[in-house]
Amino acid sequence: MVGTGAVSAEEVIRVARHGAPVRISRDAMSAMAETRKRIEALAEDPKPVYGISTGFGALATRHIPSSLRTQLQRSLVRSHAAGNGPEVEREVVRALMLLRLSTLATGRTGARPEVAQVYASLLSAGITPVVHEFGSLGCSGDLAPLAHVALAVIGEGTVRDADGELVPAAAALSAAGIAPVVLEEKEGLALINGTDGMLGMLLLACEDLRALLRLADVTAAMSVEGLLGTDKVFAPDLQALRPHPGQARAAANMVRLLAGSEIVQSHANPSCTVVQDAYSLRCAPQVAGAARDTLAHAEQVASWELASAVDNPVVTLDGRVESNGNFHGAPVGYVLDFLAIVVADVASMSERRTDRFLDVARNHGLPPFLADDPGVDSGHMIAQYTQAAIVSELKRLAAPASVDSIPSSAMQEDHVSMGWSAARKLRRAIDGLTRVLAVEALTAARALDLRAPLAPSPATGAVRDTIREHVAGPGTDRHLAPEIEAAVALAASGALVASAEAVVGRLD
Repeated sequence: MVGTGAVSAEEVIRVARHGAPVRISRDAMSAMAETRKRIEALAEDPKPVYGISTGFGALATRHIPSSLRTQLQRSLVRSHAAGNGPEVEREVVRALMLLRLSTLATGRTGARPEVAQVYASLLSAGITPVVHEFGSLGCSGDLAPLAHVALAVIGEGTVRDADGELVPAAAALSAAGIAPVVLEEKEGLALINGTDGMLGMLLLACEDLRALLRLADVTAAMSVEGLLGTDKVFAPDLQALRPHPGQARAAANMVRLLAGSEIVQSHANPSCTVVQDAYSLRCAPQVAGAARDTLAHAEQVASWELASAVDNPVVTLDGRVESNGNFHGAPVGYVLDFLAIVVADVASMSERRTDRFLDVARNHGLPPFLADDPGVDSGHMIAQYTQAAIVSELKRLAAPASVDSIPSSAMQEDHVSMGWSAARKLRRAIDGLTRVLAVEALTAARALDLRAPLAPSPATGAVRDTIREHVAGPGTDRHLAPEIEAAVALAASGALVASAEAVVGRLD
């Protein structure tokens, strides 16, 4: 249900990823109808009002007569639907649509209730406008992506129907019994002036990263165990000496995951000559914890943005129509870039742990590259190459988009956020982190098998067993790519974390 208040992150995920239908509350319909009266009154005023009776951007100085205003709004949508490149994912477009609908429902944009209803109807019918990769500068919001959606609302352009088929928007709307909208004063502008694309991708990324950080604790625990590391460094009193909340949560996860490990206990005695574990083992909670704290900040920014009515101009609560700069994507762009840094660093530490497993000088008695017959077999040598290549790409993706700006609209829009670009590269980074952690899990599982007859902890053993349902254990070299892909699928689905949580309960 979309009302005058903010939709929740959970609601965005349900609609975007799981196809939940959408309804608009009566209060929101009333708020939109009431505000619309103010727009209609200003439309009759001989004094030009931006977005209602003027052109747009650098063309805002021209007063548009009433006879041309329907054409003005239609032309705005058509001209701004200038995206190019590959199609954007369905979940991103659905998130974008719901968030734009949420802003319309506040009553602060001046759009009619029937315009908002078409958005709700499209979402409920599973109709997804085609939006393209390139076109948004993140200011004035995600103009081109939002314009492609608005184009479908007026019955033009191309969409994917509920079956994923590419069809003309007019045909899809007709088949679903949805009448296209004829836009009136200000409505075209209200449909394209928002941060909805970048915000939608931020919410989706936060959901994914939250799960991946739990997986990072699982794979780190498997590596600590397989590399004969100690769990003593994760003790609560040691972590409390540096009271970052994310660090405490990650360390507590590690303690629970390693509890009951015969492998860890086998060297927890005075005869052990290892003084300290490498940073990639010993400092895993510090990195994964800082990542959690960064994620918490990003989620706070997302919650503020969810509570926002982003449009220009807006209708204030006392009935004024005012221009503003709330469409600038800087707040969202910054945290999108921040998360890309986090993703790269968590992946980098994971890759370092994997590399330790393969080096006889550092893996404490395991065969070179975990190979069955080293020299004849290469084991996991090239799995680490694949992981390293992804990590290198993640470092490039961590370069911030939000420090860039390129002027547009004849210098009227002379500083832009590039938030959409930050969001697009974060999505690629999230996929990369999933793959890196999957390779670590696959390699660590092989190492745990090679530590037999010592048994891993019940939790890490359960993760290893889940992998073994899809990938055979140590042996002569096999075609490795399908095994890596199977591990990636398990990582992405949450199956690896779920198998650990079945033993120790919900990880934090």
